[in-house]
Amino acid sequence: MTQAAYSTHGAVAVIAMNNPPVNGLGYELRSGIIASLDQALADAKVSAIVLIGTDKAFSGGADIREFNSPKALAEPNLNTVIRAIEASGKPVISAVSGACMGGGLELALGCHYRVAVAGAQIALPEVKLGILPGAGGTQRLPRLIGAEAALNMIVSGAIVPSEQFKGTPLFDEFVDGDLQAGALAFAEKVVKEKRPLKRVRDLKIDYANAEAFFQFSRNMVGAVAKNFPAPLKCIDAVAAAVSMPFDEGMKVEREAFVHLVQTPESKALRHAFFGERAASKIGDVPADTPTRKIGKVGVIGAGTMGGGISMNFLNAGIPVIILEMKQEALDKGLGIIRKNYEGSLKKGKLTQEKLDQRMGLLSGTLSYDDLKDADLIIEAVFEDMGVKEQVFKKLDAVAKPGAILASNTSTLDVNQIAGFTRRPQDVVGMHFFSPANIMKLLEVVRGAATAKDVLATVMQVAKNIRKTAVVSGVCDGFIGNRMIEHYGRIAGFLVEEGASPQQVDRALEKWGMAMGPFRMSDLAGNDIGWAIRKRRYVDKPEVKYAKIADTLCEQGRFGQKTGLGWYRYEAGKRDAIPDPVVDKMIEDYRKKKGITPRKIANEEIVERCIYALVNEAARLLEEGIAQRASDIDMVYLTGYGFPLYRGGPMLYADQVGLYNVARAMQGFKAVSGDAFWEPAPLLAKLAAEGKTFN
Repeated sequence: MTQAAYSTHGAVAVIAMNNPPVNGLGYELRSGIIASLDQALADAKVSAIVLIGTDKAFSGGADIREFNSPKALAEPNLNTVIRAIEASGKPVISAVSGACMGGGLELALGCHYRVAVAGAQIALPEVKLGILPGAGGTQRLPRLIGAEAALNMIVSGAIVPSEQFKGTPLFDEFVDGDLQAGALAFAEKVVKEKRPLKRVRDLKIDYANAEAFFQFSRNMVGAVAKNFPAPLKCIDAVAAAVSMPFDEGMKVEREAFVHLVQTPESKALRHAFFGERAASKIGDVPADTPTRKIGKVGVIGAGTMGGGISMNFLNAGIPVIILEMKQEALDKGLGIIRKNYEGSLKKGKLTQEKLDQRMGLLSGTLSYDDLKDADLIIEAVFEDMGVKEQVFKKLDAVAKPGAILASNTSTLDVNQIAGFTRRPQDVVGMHFFSPANIMKLLEVVRGAATAKDVLATVMQVAKNIRKTAVVSGVCDGFIGNRMIEHYGRIAGFLVEEGASPQQVDRALEKWGMAMGPFRMSDLAGNDIGWAIRKRRYVDKPEVKYAKIADTLCEQGRFGQKTGLGWYRYEAGKRDAIPDPVVDKMIEDYRKKKGITPRKIANEEIVERCIYALVNEAARLLEEGIAQRASDIDMVYLTGYGFPLYRGGPMLYADQVGLYNVARAMQGFKAVSGDAFWEPAPLLAKLAAEGKTFN
């Protein structure tokens, strides 16, 4: 079937776009629109043309399946299609429902008239990919809804319901009932009344105080979006719409678009956009794999993690039962969930009705027997294999056949955990990140026996609770924590050699990390890292650590929870305050070790810490723990505060050049003697071949 179906209804031709799922404006559809337009213009019986999509989408914009392919730029491109519509001697009416975004909105703006149904989603979201609208959106939208309203939409990329544009020239009429019937009636009225061909490009913008407004906008946006060039370019383009003739404004838009597409920030944002979609695909699990029904969820543990995990499902309208061992702990956990929702209520983020609805889906129990009808059970108990063994043996005894049994473990062997049951095919890791009701990342840990339908179900569940799910194989720490261990390990050596914890944190935060390694350790609890190191000293004696963190923990400085860590913390506050006691401890440690501190540049701090992530990530790829480099980037973008504008550690390494990264690592190895810095074989191979991870 053609992607642009042509039909006539009396004197009105209808061009129906049909390129599922959202009428992406790919080459076939663009060509079909032009061919249908030419057919209508050549037919003397046709007096008007209606361009329509589906109930789900007028058009969601560019067809992402064509990105980076010759078809994306092939003629007729979108600008050509819009010019042809605009030049039509017969009125062209766009009939808008569902998604009308990006190039789809620009296509509608190029029509002479627009009708819509209430509830259509109107947006120019290109800024979220580090670019701006490239087919006249910055020039036409301000002419219809005003410069200020248009700028707000373009700079934010926000979706606005169509009914909010009632009273503006954006929509000439709103249709109740069947959209095509309403559009045909409107087209007949346009012809009967001999209305002129309204071209948006011919409208003038009368804005008395434009210069002051745009300067104010630049000051505001520049402060907020300092790492992203696109928002400021959006302002320049809209300002051009106000101050220049249409064709000159289009040149400003086009030049800005071409410039932004080449920026590393846009490449990073586009990489994240596609990376999130790629992460949902599992190589050997077909997209049509049947999934299991998840109608009720059990959560074991009402602590911070268990409560946060539960809230994800309550928010999605899925009933949750929480199991605890003692009534006091259960009451406390349920109370914290209610308190969290009440906090959202006070901030206006939640209605009382929604709060009551979510709490109505929540129940608690002290008995494993009450989990017997749960479809998915997630344990969030203490990170100890002995404790996990007790839990999974009990679950194996009470859970119904086909129930998915998930562990929230952050480091432990999921295969060993599955071995505690007689149904290892139903066991999977679901590693949520704290706070679990806020953080987007979900590491889905695939055990050796995990069934394909279990994986498919968990990936669907992740989508339902609005998580970015990334599949990991089984290893100590999975993807994220296995990498972060080396990041922290290298940070420890930097302090041992002469940097202060504050310098290391500041250097990495200035580079873009949400939080430096020492502040992050204080937040997570220094005792957690200490416990892991104690295991490593036995299991992997060849791995080197700076023992300075052990000295800190021996003094009971476990971080925010004790008020003292690498920093000190005042009661009820999270501000990290440098502590002279720690400075003295570090000084004494260096003297004891015979280390003369040296001055370390911020650039060295960033290189060593970030390249440590890259080298361990390359090993994860080699071992098949991670499916693809972009999956690793998604883990770090959504779970570890890696700067979005850098696209993740693997994309960053690609942009630096793998040859340069490998060469720097060899230098670190020569100075430190640490075998870790030998570039991973995959990294060395790609560097030698001039290739990239992504």
